[in-house]
Amino acid sequence: MKINLITPANKYTKNGNRTSIVRWAKFLKSYGHNTQINTEYDGSACDIMIALHAWHSAEAINLYKAKYPKGPLIVALGGTDVNTFLKTDPNVTLPAMEKADALVCLHDQIGEALPQHLTKKLHIIVQSALPLKQRRNPSKRNFDICVIGHLRDEKDPLRTAMAVRLLDKSSKIRVFHLGKAHNEAWAKAAKKEQIENPRYHWLGEVTAAQVRREFIKTQLMVLSSNQEGGANVISEAIVAGVPIIASNIPGNSGLLGHNYPGLYPVRNEKALSILLQKAETNPHFLSQLHQSCYKLKPRFTPEREAVAWAKLIENLSSNF
Repeated sequence: MKINLITPANKYTKNGNRTSIVRWAKFLKSYGHNTQINTEYDGSACDIMIALHAWHSAEAINLYKAKYPKGPLIVALGGTDVNTFLKTDPNVTLPAMEKADALVCLHDQIGEALPQHLTKKLHIIVQSALPLKQRRNPSKRNFDICVIGHLRDEKDPLRTAMAVRLLDKSSKIRVFHLGKAHNEAWAKAAKKEQIENPRYHWLGEVTAAQVRREFIKTQLMVLSSNQEGGANVISEAIVAGVPIIASNIPGNSGLLGHNYPGLYPVRNEKALSILLQKAETNPHFLSQLHQSCYKLKPRFTPEREAVAWAKLIENLSSNF
C-alpha cells in the first residue's frame, strides 16, 4: 500500500517528531508498504494517511478528507494536541481528531484527557529504541546527569539547573543539557545559567549519536517537562539502561507507571533536588531506579512497536 506520512518536522530537524515519523516509515516499509514522508499534503492519492499531530497537521487532514472522504486516516496525537490545543484551539484540533479512523497515542494515560466519544478510536503504541552498542561507563569522579530536550516552554528545560543550585557544596553532580534553544531568549537563558551555575553545561543541538554517547557516560537522565505526549527519550534511556527521574505528568507516568520511584511534582525544583541528592548518595535508591527501568525494557523493543503498527494498518485497511 501507498502510505503518506505527514509531520510538521522537516527532514533537517533533530527532534522527536522527525525521529518518530522516520522510524514508523521504516517499520511500514519493512512490511512491504510504499511510504512517503511529507511536511505538507499535495492532494495526491494514497491508500492510507498517517498524520502526526492533530493541530499541526490539521490542514493536511482536512484536505485529504475533502478529496477522499472514505480514505483511511490515522492521527498520531502529540502532547500539545491534548494538553494545549484541544483547550486553546478546539475548533481546529477536535475536528482533526474526529476525522481520524484511528488515533494513535504514545502513552497509557493520554486517553483520560480526550472527549469520551474519541476513546473508541484509541490505539496505544509506545515508541521504541535500539540498545547501545557500547557498555555503559559512568564517571566515578563526578555524578553526571543528562537532560535531553530542546529548550522551550513545554520542556521546563532549566528546572534541573535550578534544582542543582540547591545541592550541598559537597555534591559532585554535574548537569549536561543536550538540546536546541527554541528561540534566542532561551539561548540567552541557558548561556546565563551556564555562567552563573558551575554545575550546569549546555551543549546545544546534537546528533542522535551524541545522545547515545551521553547515555554511555551519564549516571541518570532527568525529564522535567510540563507536558509530554510520550517522549521517545524515555524509551531511549530505558533501553540504554539509564535510570530516569521525571516530572509526574501523564506523559511520563503513562510510560513509567504511577508507582515509579523517580517521579517528582512538576515545576518543583526543591523536590527534584531531593531526588537528585538521594540518587547520588543512596546506592539503594539508584539501584531501585535501575531495576524499575529494567523491568520496563521489554515494552520498548522495535519488534513490538513494528508489529503494533503493522496490525493497525492491516485492521484499518480491511475495513475499507
